[in-house]
Amino acid sequence: MKKVLATVVAAVAALTLSSCGGAADTGDANTLTVGASPTPHAKILKYISDNLAADAGITIKVVEYQDYIKPNADLASGSLDANYFQTVPYLDDQKASDDTYANFVAGEGVHLEPLGIYSNKVKDIKELKDGDTIGIIDDPANQGRGLQLLAAEGLIKLPTDAADQIVAKIENSSDYNPRGFKFQVSDGTKLVRSLDDVQIGVINGNYAMEGGLTPADALVLESADNNPAVNVLVWPKDSQKLEAIKKLDELLHSPEVKSFIEETWADKSVIPAF
Repeated sequence: MKKVLATVVAAVAALTLSSCGGAADTGDANTLTVGASPTPHAKILKYISDNLAADAGITIKVVEYQDYIKPNADLASGSLDANYFQTVPYLDDQKASDDTYANFVAGEGVHLEPLGIYSNKVKDIKELKDGDTIGIIDDPANQGRGLQLLAAEGLIKLPTDAADQIVAKIENSSDYNPRGFKFQVSDGTKLVRSLDDVQIGVINGNYAMEGGLTPADALVLESADNNPAVNVLVWPKDSQKLEAIKKLDELLHSPEVKSFIEETWADKSVIPAF
């Protein structure tokens, strides 16, 4: 899964990209207002809107978001019918912290954007020195994912309890951070821009792409095998538009969308999860 700058990108036939939440279209059960991150989520939805939605009898209006907070808030308020930007662990964390989201449900995984370790200062992870600074995202679910990648590379150790797998528990612990790395925690949109200020940055795939990076630039990429960090469509379980939402979720898992992902992101920066 960033600051609340929703951007107007285009208004193309059945797909409308809008700069703010607005109310969902409650007058038409087959028209869905869907919140999405610009890349790759909105691009995938635009492909569906332009090529598949009409035959399925639905219309998609997409609202783009640069952050990971407002899409769920707008879904809860009724401004959106669904959103497509998050992972199940992130959704679980949101539901645990705010019972407003208790009735949100998720579809099956659509795609993975591999999280990677990037640097403007070192060419190999082995060049890191004790006490070096590591950039990492601020939201808990994605931060835990980044820490798991650092642990897999032997840079830190993780607490047994997943709830403790956060920078605040690890940074000042000689057990979990024996090399004394410092952590610079920031909003995901700033991680690429801050690479000159840190030795390495652990960056989500969508933010890496938006910042002009590709998987080939990464020192290390996470594996896609059995990865819980796949992105999903999310909606309220009591939605009045469940039939249309289920049609959209089916289209997100169609052979056409799988081919679109594989062809559009041939560099593997986005990988189908089905």
